[in-house]
Amino acid sequence: MAKANKFDKVINIKNKKASFQFEFIDTYVAGMVLKGTEIKSIREGKVSLNEAFCIFLDGELYVRQMHIAPYSMAASYNHEPVRDRKLLLSKKELEKLQTKSQEKGLTIIPVRIFINDRGKAKMEIALGRGKKLHDKRQDLKEKDAKRELQRMALK
Repeated sequence: MAKANKFDKVINIKNKKASFQFEFIDTYVAGMVLKGTEIKSIREGKVSLNEAFCIFLDGELYVRQMHIAPYSMAASYNHEPVRDRKLLLSKKELEKLQTKSQEKGLTIIPVRIFINDRGKAKMEIALGRGKKLHDKRQDLKEKDAKRELQRMALK
């Protein structure tokens, strides 16, 4: 009988509004500095990325407004639900992101959180440009057209 891996549960938490509000230019996968109860809450899937954004402080990248619910089994040593969490990238990637993010209209958005095969929590971030209203309308039209084509193919 095969031994069950404690990381078998697939965690893939997405920021669904990000792809609608932003046009992604470049994506990166970053590690996160977390406390013990935070990783346990992430494994339970109790994370919200809706209002989260990334910011540079002293040359290091942090994610702000990411809500990780307090771990239910923790007694008194629980974490703060909303706090700045450091993201881990190479120096080369950090420098590239910092120069690009200073351009007008570009921002760094957290796209999704997942647990990799080694059990580490990772965050996928994207360098993005905000979409205008007409771009959003065009995306909705394309999505509706694809849906109609799929319906026609199924009949």
